[in-house]
Amino acid sequence: MPAISRKGAPNIKGLGKLRYVVEQIFALLHQFKRLAVRWERRLELHDAFLLLACSLICWRRLKRNSS
Repeated sequence: MPAISRKGAPNIKGLGKLRYVVEQIFALLHQFKRLAVRWERRLELHDAFLLLACSLICWRRLKRNSS
């Protein structure tokens, strides 16, 4: 079972670094208000918006790095 260390807990096997990455991903996804609170009743629509948000995040990063 995957585990992420708790905030303030000692860093065991580098799990603190993993926690930072997960928190950053959630922060990026919550820029999209529709994903911060799940309004969609159908899982397929929510998954589609999630994929769209991930695509936009990647596109913005690639665009910024290529400039």
